[in-house]
Amino acid sequence: MESQKARKEIAGTYIVKNKQNVAELQRLAMQDRMITASMGGIWPEQTEFTPRRRVMDIGCGPGGWAIEVAQRYQELSVIGIDINRNFIEYARKQAESQLLSERVEFFVMDALLILEFPVGYFDLVNLRAGSSFLRTWDWSKLLTEARRIARRGGVLRITDTEHIHESTSPALRRFQQMLVCALHQAGHLFTPSSDGLTARLPNLLQIHGYQQIQQRPYALEYRAGTPEGQAYYEDWSHMFSNFRPFLQKWGCLTPEYDMICEQARREMQAPDFQAIWNLLTVWGIAP
Repeated sequence: MESQKARKEIAGTYIVKNKQNVAELQRLAMQDRMITASMGGIWPEQTEFTPRRRVMDIGCGPGGWAIEVAQRYQELSVIGIDINRNFIEYARKQAESQLLSERVEFFVMDALLILEFPVGYFDLVNLRAGSSFLRTWDWSKLLTEARRIARRGGVLRITDTEHIHESTSPALRRFQQMLVCALHQAGHLFTPSSDGLTARLPNLLQIHGYQQIQQRPYALEYRAGTPEGQAYYEDWSHMFSNFRPFLQKWGCLTPEYDMICEQARREMQAPDFQAIWNLLTVWGIAP
């Protein structure tokens, strides 16, 4: 299914530009598991809808969510696409190691171009953390394509994040403020605020023709001294180094950056550390 264009290295718009960055791949794989577990499963809000045949994961990264879908629903075929060939190769190896290659497939594909699938092919189209690679002007094309490949009555499900978390770490908040600055400067957020994307998601689905639009907020809690809290610490600790070039490129890196990151690490390891990570899932029905 990979086209000639896909076989070439595609530039991409993901905020970490180095596609050979193994640390970022490992971080995303860990974060994927962490978020899915903290949310309560792969699609806990979908109480009235169950896919019948096919599920698509756009921007699948290392493939964790798609693989979990295949593990839970043995009757489904799952497809994940991502622009990063290293992510796709990793995802394929994970699927093979779990004997799932016949039911979950991964393809190198640019989500900003025409998606190489027939009209009405998928029961559910999923997108998580789109703000990490979609610019504000990319949403219209992607939502139009997602509607095309979803069957009539199928679901488009989008989950994204508020980028500034409620936590006991002032230094972590300062880093997150720098991240919001860079995301907005780069065009990934509509406004320079924590909810610079999530606040717009319901309206975006509405103006692109989706019906019965619903939303569910998630408040993911992380505390020091728990496995979840340790995963949260490791996730952000890796981000401090992996996201530095992105912050620098967009003029949002402060002179105290290294000091802020070290302080945030100490504060996140304090016995009384706690954080709430707010996410929003918005979904609608394809007409």
